[in-house]
Amino acid sequence: MRLKRKRGRKDKFEDLMDGIEEEDEGRNWEGGWGRAKKQRSNSSQGWDEGKRKREKGKAKKPSRGKVKRVEKVGKRKIKKEKLLKEEQEMEKDEEGEKGVGSEEQRVGKGSGSGKGVEKEEEVDEKGNEGLGEGRSSEMGQEVKEEKDEGKGDTQVEEKKKKKKKKKPEVETEEMEKKSEEEETPGKTGKRKSKEGEEKKEEEKNNKKTKKQKEEEKEAENKWKWWEEEKKEDGIKWMQLEHRGPYFVPPYEPLPKDVQFYYDGKPLKLSLATEEIATFYAKMLDHEYTTKEIFQNNFFHDWRKEMTSEEQEIIKDLDKCDFGEIHKYFVDKNEARKALPKEEKQKLKEEADKIQEEYGYCILDGHREKIGNFKTEPPGLFRGRGEHPKMGMLKKRIMPEDVVINCSKDSKIPEPPEGHKWKEVRFDNTVTWLASWTENIQNTLKYIMLNPSSKLKGEKDWQKYEVARRLKDVVHTIRAQYRKDWKSKEIKKRQRAVALYFIDKLALRAGNEKEEGETADTVGCCSLRVEHIQLHPQLDGQEHVVEFDFLGKDSIRYYNKVSVEKPVFKNLQLFMKNKDPSDDLFEHLNTTFLNKHLQDLMDGLTAKVFRTYNASITLQEQLKALTNPEDNVAGKLLSYNRANRAVAILCNHQRSIPKTFARSMQVLQEKIDAKKKQVEEAQEEVKKAEDEFKDTKEAKAEVNVEKKKKLLKRLEEQLARMNIQATDKEENKQIALGTSKLNYLDPRITVAWCKKFGIPIEKVYNKTQREKFAWAIDMAGEDFEF
Repeated sequence: MRLKRKRGRKDKFEDLMDGIEEEDEGRNWEGGWGRAKKQRSNSSQGWDEGKRKREKGKAKKPSRGKVKRVEKVGKRKIKKEKLLKEEQEMEKDEEGEKGVGSEEQRVGKGSGSGKGVEKEEEVDEKGNEGLGEGRSSEMGQEVKEEKDEGKGDTQVEEKKKKKKKKKPEVETEEMEKKSEEEETPGKTGKRKSKEGEEKKEEEKNNKKTKKQKEEEKEAENKWKWWEEEKKEDGIKWMQLEHRGPYFVPPYEPLPKDVQFYYDGKPLKLSLATEEIATFYAKMLDHEYTTKEIFQNNFFHDWRKEMTSEEQEIIKDLDKCDFGEIHKYFVDKNEARKALPKEEKQKLKEEADKIQEEYGYCILDGHREKIGNFKTEPPGLFRGRGEHPKMGMLKKRIMPEDVVINCSKDSKIPEPPEGHKWKEVRFDNTVTWLASWTENIQNTLKYIMLNPSSKLKGEKDWQKYEVARRLKDVVHTIRAQYRKDWKSKEIKKRQRAVALYFIDKLALRAGNEKEEGETADTVGCCSLRVEHIQLHPQLDGQEHVVEFDFLGKDSIRYYNKVSVEKPVFKNLQLFMKNKDPSDDLFEHLNTTFLNKHLQDLMDGLTAKVFRTYNASITLQEQLKALTNPEDNVAGKLLSYNRANRAVAILCNHQRSIPKTFARSMQVLQEKIDAKKKQVEEAQEEVKKAEDEFKDTKEAKAEVNVEKKKKLLKRLEEQLARMNIQATDKEENKQIALGTSKLNYLDPRITVAWCKKFGIPIEKVYNKTQREKFAWAIDMAGEDFEF
């Protein structure tokens, strides 16, 4: 039996050698070793590739997968060398039998950790070391094999047993692992989900880092205009080149199966009439179309655009049925939302192409982004609040309505084919690129640069610098208006009281308006007697003035304020013998007020007081509310509270969002789920601690630390969610964005972030960071407004 087994192995080896030699005889082996080396390298390349794939995909056995991917000669050579290696291992095992260690040490080492696989890979790689070396080793092995023939078959048998034993060990471990998982499916599932969450979080952080790197790169390439010398007063630019505005595409007629009905009968409308009908149909589910003034204005303007035949038929809006048209646009909108990803991508690419062509200009040799490069589409005017002109037709803007502004040496933008510009100007004292007059209120509309551009940034910087200068003279101004409360001139008294309100309450000055042209909104100078009530005593306070009026954008201003006694007495005097509709400050207007302020400080207007008071309030509130010991979420809550104080001062209100209740419910559900996770994690920590007390093993101690870390992370997440809920609730009726973008010097925020280690992106989003790049670059943590 021993002889047969040995001869069988040897015959197999010799047959393999003969096959290779016969195949080699029919070939031209010029430069023999070089060619052999070449074949070896091909074979080796296949092995390397196999190894890489195994490492990536964790294949079970490397050898078979490798053999299939190599050339014919490479295959045979590998088989041959593998047999030789097996013989070598058998000899080594025989020697190791004499006292190297237990069978488990010789066979089982690394079976659970993957080291066995690594060893096999090493053997395979070594077997590919050049055909020359291979041949010499083969000859040596043949001689050695003959010498060892008499050593008996015990070694071979034991080797086989060991090889067989190796596989079951791995299988047993896998089975044990599997059975453990089956016994505790919940724990395994949780572990996997936690691992998945951690992986996702890590990927998210990596992504964020990548985004931050991109932003940093963009910031490096950004034009730092604030480091350049300022131009002469009044000169805004030296070079301005652009493509002009992008005009809204022509109207596309409705499909034939979508009809308008009048008095229950279908009626084919002319193209212009149909287009205006679609404006109204699109708004059927909006509150505006229920308002009588909106309906009347629409129908009046619509009839003006009708043909004489249509005017004869369509005489009553109540008999018009826009339902089918409305349904068509609703379905079209839903279909657009349901478009496959590829189609949405195509639409995005088309929009990006338009943006690339029309959305940028060249300003003083730098490429700058344009803010609103499209003309306003035609439609129905809405207005703010109860605007008297709501429902009127906003006409389509044509090139003949547009004035272009650019530099003389630039390429003047071409108007659309068959059209011409109203005018082309070369005015470098203004910042707009194109303008036109809209037909509803006859006001000028402009195409301007993006808020992140040099022209907008310079304007912001200048605005906040003027407000900072007010800080040096504000005490003098306050002393002056207090003195004027007792003036013999009623005009001075009214000016002084109005200035007190603008300073203390951050009221807008209020401009003069033509009656019936706009909504009934007022500011400080245009207050009427009906807008205030005087209370000598109210809610435990003396000299209380109750304000109730509609401010900018028809937002109600309601406030009860205790004022100084001279102010209260002056208001009583101003209201004496007046009707509710009479002006409170009949001797005052914004022009007179601002002229007085200009005399007090260069560049000072009523609006500067609003900017000054907003910024100084933020700075004071941040100092009072920020706790250096708080975590990032706690400090951000303090920032939002400081910002809210400013928003309340400036009356930046908003209606409660429709989705507020639902979003709060979702957030509360998340908080409840997180609380449950925290409780479970606390139990896990307790179990791990108990286990460590019992075993005192290092592994158990590591497990305790791991569970504690998880608990800490979950508690931090819960704290952040609770803060978010508080913040959301407190801000539901306050618009923080308006003051943050328009009234607060961004350098205050930047300095606060740098001082307390808050990432700037936690306070400003990407668009806002681009807008305030100048402030982020120049403000240090010690900046004072």
